[in-house]
Amino acid sequence: MSEPIVNKKNTVLVVDDEPQIRKLLKIILLDEGFKVEECENGAQAVRMSISIKPDLVILDLGLPDMDGKEVIDNIREWSQVPIIVCSVRDSDSEVVDALGRGADDYVTKPFNPDVLMARIMANLRKSVTQEAGDPIIENGTIKMDLMRHEVFVKGKSTSFTPKEYELLRYLMTNRGKMVTHKQLLKDVWGPAHGDDIQYLRVYISQLRDKIEPDADDPTYIVTEPGIGYRMELIEITNR
Repeated sequence: MSEPIVNKKNTVLVVDDEPQIRKLLKIILLDEGFKVEECENGAQAVRMSISIKPDLVILDLGLPDMDGKEVIDNIREWSQVPIIVCSVRDSDSEVVDALGRGADDYVTKPFNPDVLMARIMANLRKSVTQEAGDPIIENGTIKMDLMRHEVFVKGKSTSFTPKEYELLRYLMTNRGKMVTHKQLLKDVWGPAHGDDIQYLRVYISQLRDKIEPDADDPTYIVTEPGIGYRMELIEITNR
């Protein structure tokens, strides 16, 4: 019996330019009770990831219009949906590169259907656990409701752009830890922005304007000169 935490009505997006592979994966997934959407190129994959918001993506790297790793980059700009690469490329460098860009798992073709299904279930369990684990994050006078995508500062609902929200969520999730410029840029914006430190400074400044009691003397987001930033742990004794 499958673990109840995984909803068998989850939608899986299959991205592969080979019709026979898509057909095989669809048969396997439908047999397990999943809903299946499919496409044959990278541009479609990005559009469908936005429109249907799948629960998991199975992605080939050898697509006709772009490398599958570019699809990973695009999706990671806005989503943490589990991505399992399924490719004939079996070199260590390809695996490391795909995982480094944000893929969650890597399966080489030809694949064992049972092994692939086990990987799918494991990644869905991990995803659901992360989402359900702590939907409310609080630090000082800041409260984030991850389920509703709402932020409250001193009890007042405060508006954030999507990227400001993701940056704040990342800092709040890692509160108390020093995170480097490169970590923040890679995890919030994607690997292509790994060196855009000035870009990051602008967003940090915008966050400080919205959450800090005094943006010129920040107590929440503290700068680690030459390294990165740290979201301080702030205790409020009387809420």
